[in-house]
Amino acid sequence: MSDWQRVRYDEPAEGVARITLARPEAANAQDYLMLSELNQAFDQAARAENVRVIVLAADGKHFSSGHDLRGTTTIHDVGAIGTQCHFDAEGAEGYMAKEAEMYVGLCWRWRNIAKPTIASVQGKVIAGGLMLVWPMDLIVCSDDATFSDPVVAFGVNGVEYFVHPFEAGARLAKDMLFTGRSITAQEALQHGMVNRVVPRDDLEAETLALAAHIAKRPLFGLTLAKQSVNNAQDAMGIYTAIQSAFGLHHVGHSHNRIKYDGSFVDPTG
Repeated sequence: MSDWQRVRYDEPAEGVARITLARPEAANAQDYLMLSELNQAFDQAARAENVRVIVLAADGKHFSSGHDLRGTTTIHDVGAIGTQCHFDAEGAEGYMAKEAEMYVGLCWRWRNIAKPTIASVQGKVIAGGLMLVWPMDLIVCSDDATFSDPVVAFGVNGVEYFVHPFEAGARLAKDMLFTGRSITAQEALQHGMVNRVVPRDDLEAETLALAAHIAKRPLFGLTLAKQSVNNAQDAMGIYTAIQSAFGLHHVGHSHNRIKYDGSFVDPTG
């Protein structure tokens, strides 16, 4: 934990662990190092006997600007976490394996943590930033928060963890993707994409108050309730939908590489 460079871990209230994205100078852009450290922090909180609720927060003006296009950390630097392989294979094989490991795989893993999770969100959440927010169970955001996935402009269908219809509803999901516009905090609240909208100055206090309240409830009951809701989404086909969209995502990647002969810089990884 003392060696982490991209995240911080603390326990600000009884029964509550808080993981903070700590790269404000880059608007908390995600490189493989951040994602690896974030996963380690989630593991630590999940295994801590005294922790019942996990909060994900972020330093600085913006929660996350998405994938780090200038990141130099490789998957070999941080090590594989799931069961993907052939990361160095040529063509779509290696590229798809890396994204399945570091994006879809990690998001799905965090979504299924047995303890309640809460995202505390301010400022901009762009593209890959959604992949940190949406796996959380609850979302508290400041009134200046905005959410966007503008990558259709680059010839792909959306970010790799494609849960847009489940999180925003089909109509708003299409609106987000077709136009690339930012969804406001109030609009997100109206469509059920977030749970609470609070003044920016109250974000930390309101999030911790909610977390502390939930942490007083029996952990087994919380786990069973979370699993029941997740099971309902599973029955609706959420994982199948994610994998289907992920395949189409890589059709877009391959199309760009063929059409632009390697000169195209894809912002989704």
